[in-house]
This record gives sequence, structure tokens and C-alpha cells, in this order.
Amino acid sequence: MFILPRFLSLSAPAKRPDHWLSLCLSFTTSVSSAEKIMTRLQNDGSNMENSLNRIKISLDATCVVEILERLSLDKHHLGLRFFIWAGLQPRYRHTSYMYGKACELLDIKRNPQIVYDVLDSYRVENCTVSLKMFKVVLNICREAKDANMGLWVLSKMKEFNCRPDTVAYNVVIRLLIEKGEVDESLNLMKEMGLIDLYPDMITYTCAIKGLCDLGRLEDACRLVKAMKGHGCLPNSIVYSALLDGLCKFGTFERAIEMLTEMEKENGDNKPNVLTYTTLIQNFCEKGQSMNGLRVLDRMRDFGCKPNRITMSALIKGLCSEGHLEEVYKVIDKVVGYSVSYDECYSSLVISLWQIGYIEESEMIFKKMLARGFRPDGAASSTVMRQLCLAGRPLDAFHLYEAIEKSGNVTIDTDLYSILLVALSEEKHILEAAKLEKLMVQKGLQVETPCVDSVLNI
Repeated sequence: MFILPRFLSLSAPAKRPDHWLSLCLSFTTSVSSAEKIMTRLQNDGSNMENSLNRIKISLDATCVVEILERLSLDKHHLGLRFFIWAGLQPRYRHTSYMYGKACELLDIKRNPQIVYDVLDSYRVENCTVSLKMFKVVLNICREAKDANMGLWVLSKMKEFNCRPDTVAYNVVIRLLIEKGEVDESLNLMKEMGLIDLYPDMITYTCAIKGLCDLGRLEDACRLVKAMKGHGCLPNSIVYSALLDGLCKFGTFERAIEMLTEMEKENGDNKPNVLTYTTLIQNFCEKGQSMNGLRVLDRMRDFGCKPNRITMSALIKGLCSEGHLEEVYKVIDKVVGYSVSYDECYSSLVISLWQIGYIEESEMIFKKMLARGFRPDGAASSTVMRQLCLAGRPLDAFHLYEAIEKSGNVTIDTDLYSILLVALSEEKHILEAAKLEKLMVQKGLQVETPCVDSVLNI
């Protein structure tokens, strides 16, 4: 019963920060700018951009969002024209968040006709349209994931005597590849050559990955040769995409041959941790973790250090195939070389739990704590969640105390509430009180469903 009042104390109001007044002044300035802009938008007719250029305002994200919200009810066309204009201002730049917000408020995904209408209105009003304006529109297309609209916008640039650059082409090429229309993206790459533009690393990487994802490995290899012919040397990301494709649609033997070729290369084309990890992950996903283990040995012989992602993939693969003895051997082999015991054993705890070895997972976790190792947040949360689900909240609480003593308390925040309710339901009042006190100290609030559960005890 004494727990209840402290729940209520968790929601005590926070004190106002010292800079509260400056924040208010900033908000007032933003509102003032928004009012000036709205007045111009409502009173002026055509070519609103010229009208907006004549007023002095301080434009920021808050101001832009406010205007978009006010125009989102019935003036989407005007809202998009304002958003494009705002993207041209010298002291302001749209972030990816702002593009997402504009798409949401102006309902671009469900009504792409707005984009077509805006560009047509520029033509009717004989407005000057720049490359930068088109790039804002293309980024809207990218946010809306609309490849057809992107293609249309790209074609419209010619009508406005606006020459697209490589960045503009890349936006549309990526949209087409994400849609699975790789041939159309390759046609655009050819079109670039007709206007003396050349694909860059981003262009080639997207296209090669798109071909590999479709299993068109020969076409991908030909594109790598063309890439080299244009003086754009493939990097590790390109080769990793090829290796990934060869593993999924070709043969592991061919993938190993390519790795051998890369190991003989000079310069930046040598395999790195991403290259080797890609191979190891593919071997493990196909149930060939022992081959992945051989790639790890090869990796170390080449002087490339595995990272946590490498080891996590390999440990998971070995566990799922029952090679538990090999797991301990490989951990001893790499620890001290690049990855710590903490990282390796944390991955082992999660891997054992994922394959249903619950007791073994818990045992390894407890041994980690006993030996002074520091399990990571994912491993700690996994074991504690499992104990709560198994109806063992007291064991989970004692384990939490041990985790806290290790100095590495990074469990999922929802687990505190789950554990608190479980302790209360099992009448472990003393432990529940201790946990509740810790939650207050950490500034954690009890989730509403959990409060209801405690109230019903």
C-alpha cells in the first residue's frame, strides 16, 4: 500500500529552465515571421515568390511547419510553392525531417497531382525556375517514394531550360531501383552521357546493388567494368554488394574467387571488415557457419580485424547449427585482438536464447557477472525479460541488482515497470519498494497499464 503515493510523485512538474524567456522570445519571433508570410500569401495573387522575396523575415523550421499546418487544410498547392521557396533561402535549409513533414501535411503521397500542378503554375505565370528549386521538388518525390513523379519532374526540367546535374539524376535513379525498375535506371545512366554528365560513385553503387538484388550478376559485373572505364574505381561497398549477390544467387565458390582477387589488389580495392563480414553473414544464413569460420581465419591472416557485427553473426550461426564448442574456441581466439569478452559473451547470451537454450543463456549471463564482465543492454534486457515471462520476478530483481553492481545498467526502460508489477503481484513488497525507489532516482515513470495492475492488487 505504501508504494502507491510514490507512483503519484513520479509525475511532479519540472522546473522551468533558466533560458525559458529566450525560448519564448524565439517563439514570438517565429510567430511574427509566420504572420508576415501568411499575410503575403493571402493577399497576393500570382508569382508569390517575388512577393515573399520583398519581405524581411527570420525563417526557421518552426516557422515553416506553422505555415504548412495553416495551409494544410485547403491550400496544399500554395503550401508546396511556399515550401519550395523556403528551400531557396540562404540562411535556412530543409532537413530530411522537414521533407517528411511537408509530405505529411500536404498529403503528397495520396495526392501527387499537387506537384504537377505547381510546376504547371510556374509555366503559366512565366516564373524563373532554377535547378535548386527542382532539387527541392525531387527531394519531395524521394520522400514520397514516387519514382514516376520523379521521372516526370526530371523531364520537366528541360522545358524550363534547366539542365539537371548528377545529383538530380541520382535521386530518380535510386527511386527507380527501390521500385525494382533497374532497366529504367540504366537508361537514365545512358541519358546522362548524352548531356556530358557521368555517373558518380553513388550512381554506380545504387545500380550495381539493384542488379545484384535481382540476381543479375553478369549485368552487375559488366557495370563494374564500365565503372572502371569511366575512371570511377569501385570501392568496398560495391564489392560487398557483388559478394552479397554472388552468395545469394550464384555460388560461394565464385564469391571466394572474388575475395581472392580483391586480396591481391593494391590500393583502396582491398577487402575490409565490411567485405569479410558480408561473406561470413551469408555463410551463416545459409547454414554454413563452419565456412564462415574459415573466412574469419582468412580475415585475420590478411590483417583485418573483425568487429562486433562480424562476431555476432558468426556466434549466432555456430549456435544455431549446434557448434557450441567452436563458439568458445573462436571467442578465445579473437578476444584481445579486436573484440572484448563483454561483446562476445553478450552476443552468445542472445544467440542461446534465440535458439531456445534458455537455461544455458541465463547461466552464461550469471557467469559473466560473477567474473566481472559487463553484459550489454541487449543481453541484460533479454535475460530479465525472459525471467519475467517465466514467472520468476524475484530472480529477475536479484539479477538486476547484480547488473547494477557491475556498473552497466542499460536495460530497456519498459522492463522496470514490468518487473515492478510482477514483483507486486507475487507479493514481493520489499523488493518492489526498492525497485520503485530506484525508478524515482532515475526519473522513470510507471507506464499507465502497469499502474492499473498495481492498483488492482
